[in-house]
Amino acid sequence: MKVAVSAKGDDETANVDERFGRCPYFVIVDKDEMEYESIENKHTQKSHGVAPQVVQMLSEMDVEAVITGNVGPNGYRTLESADIKVYKGSGKISDVVEKLKEGELEEIENETVRGHHGKGGKR
Repeated sequence: MKVAVSAKGDDETANVDERFGRCPYFVIVDKDEMEYESIENKHTQKSHGVAPQVVQMLSEMDVEAVITGNVGPNGYRTLESADIKVYKGSGKISDVVEKLKEGELEEIENETVRGHHGKGGKR
């Protein structure tokens, strides 16, 4: 299973970023093999419509689940329509992925923050 983690840095030692669509990196993890790959999120500076573009990118990489701190309504709906599960996580990426393997992460079943409009949504 391929999992994308919203990340503050570019490897498994980085922390989970609380933002889904505007995180600087995604660390892609093959949960079964525990192999990590980092990709830069090139959508962070766009003024709007970021979540659907990010979900499209992750979907093209055959990602089946996302771990993030929070997800807004647009991001959640887009992930749900792409059949990508969403889990809430915080802390070091390698630790959070291990918690997912152990079934200890909470699956997010709705948005966790209200929608953001444009780059002003960064908090």
